[in-house]
Amino acid sequence: MSKSNGSESNAKSMSIIVTKGTLDWAYPPFILGTTAAAMGVNVSMFFTFYGLALLKKKLDLSLSPLGKPDMEMPMMGAHIKMPNMLAVLPGVNAMSTTMMKNLIKKKGVASIDELREAAVESEVEMIACQMTLDLFELDKKDMIGNIEIGGAATYMERALKSDINLFI
Repeated sequence: MSKSNGSESNAKSMSIIVTKGTLDWAYPPFILGTTAAAMGVNVSMFFTFYGLALLKKKLDLSLSPLGKPDMEMPMMGAHIKMPNMLAVLPGVNAMSTTMMKNLIKKKGVASIDELREAAVESEVEMIACQMTLDLFELDKKDMIGNIEIGGAATYMERALKSDINLFI
C-alpha cells in the first residue's frame, strides 16, 4: 500500500472499489480517498468497469439524470427536480453536465482533474483492473501515469487487510 512511513503496522488503511465513471459518481471516491490520505490513512483505489474511465489521461465526464429521480439542481432560487421523462430527451445529458460543471465551479469545488492529481500527490494507490482494460480494449498507455495494473486478487489482497472497505 502507499505511504511507507515506518509506522506501517499502526497505520489505518482503506480500500475503495470504483465502478462508476460519470461526473457525479467520480466525486465520492476521490473526495473520500484524498481526505483519508490527508488523515494519514493508507488508501488503495481499485478502478473497474466504468470506473476505469476516471483513470484515462483525458477525462470527458458527463452527468446523466436518467434513473436519478431524486436529482435536483439549485435554479432560480429554488431546488428543482428533474423529471425522469425529461432525461430521455436529446441534449438533456449535455445540459445537465454543463449545469453541474457550472455549479461546481461557482461553489469552488475542486474538479475531478484536481482531485485526481491530489490523490497522486497524496500517494493514493490507484489500480486499474486488468480484466476491464482487456474487455474495453484499453491499454495502460491510455491511462494516467502512477497507476498499477491488477485484477480481482489484487483488490482482495488490499481489501482483506483494510480497516475500511468502500464500494462506490
